[in-house]
Amino acid sequence: MKKVLVTGGAGYIGSKLVTKLVNYNYKVTVIDILKFSSKSLNHLFNSKNFNFIKGDVRNKKLMNKLINENEYIIPLAALVGAPICEKNKKEAVSVNLNSIKHLMKVASKKNKKIIYLTTNSGYGVGEKDKYCDENSPLNPISLYGKTKVQAENIVMNYKNSVGFRLATVFGYSYRMRTDLLVNNFVFNSLLDKKLTLFEPHFRRNYIHVNDVVDGIIFSMNNFNKLRSNVYNLGLSSANLTKYKLAQKIKKELKYLKIKIVHNKKDPDQRDYFVSNRKIEKRGFKAKITIDEGIKELIKVFSNSNDKIINNY
Repeated sequence: MKKVLVTGGAGYIGSKLVTKLVNYNYKVTVIDILKFSSKSLNHLFNSKNFNFIKGDVRNKKLMNKLINENEYIIPLAALVGAPICEKNKKEAVSVNLNSIKHLMKVASKKNKKIIYLTTNSGYGVGEKDKYCDENSPLNPISLYGKTKVQAENIVMNYKNSVGFRLATVFGYSYRMRTDLLVNNFVFNSLLDKKLTLFEPHFRRNYIHVNDVVDGIIFSMNNFNKLRSNVYNLGLSSANLTKYKLAQKIKKELKYLKIKIVHNKKDPDQRDYFVSNRKIEKRGFKAKITIDEGIKELIKVFSNSNDKIINNY
């Protein structure tokens, strides 16, 4: 039975990943400070394959013990997104970067297998008619992007690692987020019956959270074939402008009014299309379409009894 440590495993991606790993009979340990949700893993507490520790990844003594006990390390603990990192700069650096420095120092001595998720927001602003691939220059705009790019460099200096640069993730999770662009657009479309777009031509790539999970598990099953490399992980049919995304939502919500504001800048200045050919050539391809994700999110938000709070 493979032993896996997932830091930040109660989060948006983590809660879905951990659930699938436990169902696939991996022995999974999660460490999470439970900053945003204490319920996202409740459905796993009865499983003998699941071990939860409420703790901080900056606790070096605890992390040393957990790293030593597990074969795979998947470090997801982070302050995720530009706004929260700007608000909490010291914490962003200590969690997103310094905790990774320590983790890698310990893991490299023990020859552990690392699967590291970063963001393709590191590409910043791409060239007009060119797709960003793994060799494109990294020009992160935000502190979030900068800490993740620096951490990726540290991880990828170690040969026994796989890096994924994630597209913007969408879809339902046990720890829901409404700040992510697709989720946010659908949520606000239902709430306000209108969408206001700044700089609607800005481009982005997307991927469903279930495809992210399947990509990680694919990398565990094909670790030796994939290791020592970074891969863009996104849905190739979902390189879309914000306006095109809004139109896709309008297709499902006919009443939606799309308003474009021309004289205002989007605080998020990312603008790029991304190539996912490298991971696709190795045998993994994301499958869940934007249209399927929009339908799923409409059902989730329309039928939720809980008030879904945007934590960011």
